[in-house]
Amino acid sequence: MFATKIFTSFVSNLFKIKPMQNAVLITIGDEILSGNTVDTNSNFIATELKNIGIKVVQIFTISDEIEIIKNTLKSAFEIGDLVITTGGLGPTRDDKTKKALAEFFDDEIALDEVTFEHLKAYMEKRGRIEILERNREQAFVPTKSTVFQNHYGTAPCMMMEQDGKLSFSLPGVPYEVKPLIKDQIIPYLKDKFSLNYLTTRIVSVVGIPESILADQIEDWELALPANLALSYLPVGTRVKLRLTATGIDEEFLQNQLENEIQKLFPIIGENIIATHEDKIEKILGEILNEKELTISTAESCTGGELAQLLTSNPGSSKYFIGGIVAYATQKKTDILHVSEGTIERFTVVSREVSREMADGCQSVFKTDISLSSTGVAGPGKGEDGKDVGLVYYTIKVKNESETFKLYLPHLERKDFIYFVSQKILQDLVGILIGK
Repeated sequence: MFATKIFTSFVSNLFKIKPMQNAVLITIGDEILSGNTVDTNSNFIATELKNIGIKVVQIFTISDEIEIIKNTLKSAFEIGDLVITTGGLGPTRDDKTKKALAEFFDDEIALDEVTFEHLKAYMEKRGRIEILERNREQAFVPTKSTVFQNHYGTAPCMMMEQDGKLSFSLPGVPYEVKPLIKDQIIPYLKDKFSLNYLTTRIVSVVGIPESILADQIEDWELALPANLALSYLPVGTRVKLRLTATGIDEEFLQNQLENEIQKLFPIIGENIIATHEDKIEKILGEILNEKELTISTAESCTGGELAQLLTSNPGSSKYFIGGIVAYATQKKTDILHVSEGTIERFTVVSREVSREMADGCQSVFKTDISLSSTGVAGPGKGEDGKDVGLVYYTIKVKNESETFKLYLPHLERKDFIYFVSQKILQDLVGILIGK
């Protein structure tokens, strides 16, 4: 029986098509180009492909014009084994994406009865059968295409093949794209192609600027095996070293990555805060769970971003007790018991107010740790005349507290809030692990 399984596996792999390595993504739609809509599909698809060993080497964002689509497909097939398009598929007869696909693959568009029956069942299930005819055009597809039915929308996914290379054309709505990719396209690719494993580890480094870090680990980087790739990813004042290994044996790759990471500790060990988790809120969550510590937040200029980051982790209720966004000055005194005298003497954006906010927060929520922020996110100056970009934040652990000052006048409001929140959590991690 065991020998039969081995032979069956051998035959299955023997008839798989050559390895697929590179992918190109094409996002179609003027709404992306105009900035009105953020392209989240490409990030999701690239991540899913990476997990099965396919690397995205190019992402195009183009308008819904036939010649532009055809020209981009030509360029994509020149550099990639796999092309995935999202967007540009609609219920009207003037759907330019389908026409571009048909022309590019020397095909014609016709009604696919199976797709139409699926569309009919989809409409009936949702009580929208009266608009079936208006959506009938969705069942018209290139005749050479293989259709992957969309269970969460009306536009199907169409697969076309050219010289052993594949293209998948998907709708643009993210909640339709995700199940098509995860439940249908990824399993199809894994079954059809002989794919390498692609394994990634993240090493988080603090306290060293990126350029200096690169100099310090240059010899280590140059000595990396050929199947390992290194990327530098700055996030706030933290640098994430992303190590990616490619090969046919997943266990070997994991051991290989661990061995290379261990070689970093004699070089920059004092600056490493994590070697597995990627996001600072996840790194912090693991530490809080391990040390059985609770935490609370008192925010002003960060507007609840600290609480949002902390609660984005599953299981965060074990350590996050609560948070207060005391945006108005009066609420800092009413809820957090910041002294009016302190505010009058030092102004609301000050080291002293930040410290009293943390004290009040810890008192209200009875937590081991409290975090506070007070500053000017912009675009105008604060009510006390303080400059845009000035912020004070306090980290209080048990009875010990430390207050920090940042001045970030170059950052826009949204970036300011994100940077400050990331920095606060990063500094807390450093304090808790003694970095």
